[in-house]
Amino acid sequence: MTRHLAVFAVATMLGGAVAAQAPKIHRLEASPDTVAYGHYWAESKPVLRVASGDIIDVDTLLTNTPAGLTRAGVPADKIQDSLRAVVAGVTGDRRGPGGHILTGPVYVEGADPGDVLEVHVLSVDLALDYGYNGCSGFVPENCDRAAGTRIIPLDRTLMTAEFLPGIVIPLKPFFGSMGVAPAPELGRVSSNPPSRHAGNLDNRELVAGSTLYIPVFVPGALFEVGDGHAAQGDGEVDQTAIETSLRGQLRLTVRKDMRLTWPRAETATDFIAMATDPDLGVATKLAIQEMVDFLAAARGLTKHQAYQLVSIAGHVAVTQLVDRPNLGVHVKLPKSIFLAK
Repeated sequence: MTRHLAVFAVATMLGGAVAAQAPKIHRLEASPDTVAYGHYWAESKPVLRVASGDIIDVDTLLTNTPAGLTRAGVPADKIQDSLRAVVAGVTGDRRGPGGHILTGPVYVEGADPGDVLEVHVLSVDLALDYGYNGCSGFVPENCDRAAGTRIIPLDRTLMTAEFLPGIVIPLKPFFGSMGVAPAPELGRVSSNPPSRHAGNLDNRELVAGSTLYIPVFVPGALFEVGDGHAAQGDGEVDQTAIETSLRGQLRLTVRKDMRLTWPRAETATDFIAMATDPDLGVATKLAIQEMVDFLAAARGLTKHQAYQLVSIAGHVAVTQLVDRPNLGVHVKLPKSIFLAK
């Protein structure tokens, strides 16, 4: 194993993780009793308890309502019964302050404040043959209010979506929101803006095969997941991707050997540092610094060298511009530049 993988990625075999037994797979369907509607919160009651290293086979629901989908033209028989049940059954103070339907929270045994929760995305599957896209976001003056929400058919065989005749989008499904409970003193936090607890990152890189690392702030981590996207561009500029319901398998592992300030991630090809802030310039600076700090720790580079390397080989991208108040930035660095030792 190369040194950078040993530090940043999977150190389970080196004794860094808590899990010791073969993982169990826990089925977690979306229902009024198994969702957090619009929030991450240290006081949320867990809907499932798992051992470190276990796998959740989880359903997530799109961020809409049966009434909204009906207005957009979705036939009644294509609206999920689970969505109807959740929207009807989760009311009053059980909702908000955000709008996402998040499955969870899941309590991960052994997770303590200061640890890191490793979320390895094993699979992401489309639960529906359609998604939707609205129009608002960062430059809303482009939107035709009379046009309404666009329903986009999804070809689950070809894994494509025809946006308009002659315009075909490849589907790369991912969960827009994966996060843990924030620090208790922050109270009940809206599901809309991402932050140190991850949450609504809307990072299109987090497809099947990727790994997200999240700082833990409360015992058990209290992991939640939702906001399924069939495809999205960096920035998510009109405030929505191709929004849809997903089913996925995620392995949740407690990392006692890692300490993080911000979430980080890894894909088959890249290391990814992330940060958010109401000021895009601050978010960008934080994300770059996160990558510099990682390179200094994982590769033994000076910060001078690491900063140069990010400029030469890194890719700074705006993750999202629409989840106010926080804007998101991520920095990708290709693994291919590191020769095996």
